Amino acid sequence: MEGLVLKSTGSWYDVKTKDSNIIKCRLRGKLKLKGSKITNPVAVGDYVEFEKEKDKEGIICGVKPRENYIIRKSTRKANHGHILAANVDQAILIASLVFPRTSVGFIDRFLVAAESFRIPAKIIFNKADLLDQNLLNFHNYLQHLYHDIGYENLLMSALEDRDFENVWKWLRGKKSLISGHSGVGKSTILNKLDSSLNIPTNEVSTFANKGIHTTAFATMYKLGKDTYVIDTPGIKELGLIDMEDWEISHYFPEMREMLGLCRFNNCLHVNEPGCSVLKALEKGEISDLRYESYISIMMDEDNRR
Repeated sequence: MEGLVLKSTGSWYDVKTKDSNIIKCRLRGKLKLKGSKITNPVAVGDYVEFEKEKDKEGIICGVKPRENYIIRKSTRKANHGHILAANVDQAILIASLVFPRTSVGFIDRFLVAAESFRIPAKIIFNKADLLDQNLLNFHNYLQHLYHDIGYENLLMSALEDRDFENVWKWLRGKKSLISGHSGVGKSTILNKLDSSLNIPTNEVSTFANKGIHTTAFATMYKLGKDTYVIDTPGIKELGLIDMEDWEISHYFPEMREMLGLCRFNNCLHVNEPGCSVLKALEKGEISDLRYESYISIMMDEDNRR
C-alpha cells in the first residue's frame, strides 16, 4: 500500500492512505540502515510504501522518490542531517524581533537551507504589537532588504484577526513548511487559521526570553482543499550541512547575480582581488548584515559536514 506521512515521532508514523484512513506504521529494520548520514530516513511529507500488520498498524518498507526536502544538521549525531520535511511547495519562517528575538543570522541560514533545495521561502515577522519605534524602524529596513532580493515577507500580530488575510493568500492551495524558534507564535498562528487544530501553546519565559517547546513532533495539518501546513518543533539553532565553501554564495540571490564577474573563477568573496561581491559590498549594493551571515556560514565549516 502507499500513503502520505502526516506525523513522525521517530518511532511511529501516521500514514494517510488514498482513502483517507490513518495507519500507524513502524520502520522496517533494514530501512533504518539506509542513508547513514540521515537520522530520520522517513520524514513528514514523504510518500511511502507500507505493508499492513494489523487493522490500524503497518510497516514502512520503502520511500517514494522525493521532489525536494529541507534538512538541518542533527543536534544529536555529529556529521548527520535531520530532514525537517519533504515534498513541500514552500518554506515559511515565523520570526520575531522581540520576545524571543530571531537574529538576522538565523533568518539567513533558513533562507540558505531553502535555496539549496530550490524551495521558495517567505518570512512572517510576528508580534507587531510588541515593537517599539526603534524595532519598527529595524523591521522596515529588513522588510525592504529581503523584498529587494526576492523574498516576500510581512509583519503581523497573531492577536489581530485582520492580519491573517495575507497569510491565507500565501498558504492556499500549497503544502507549506512552517518553522522558527520556540515561542515566535507558530502554534498560535496555526490555531487562528483553524481553531479545530487546538495545538498547545505556552508563554515565553520572561527570565530567559526564550520559548518553551510546545510542538514535540513534526506534524502535517490540512487547512482546506489542497492546503497543508507542516508544523515543526521549535529550532534553537539551524546548522547547515553538506555545503562546500564555493557553493554557499550561490544561495545568496544578490551574490548569485554576480557569478562569473569576479577575477578568479574560484573566488570565495572574502579577500580576493578583483572580487565583484566585495566591490558591491563597498558600494552598499550588498547589505552588511547579509554579508556577515555569509561569512558566518563560511567560517562554520564543522557545522556543514
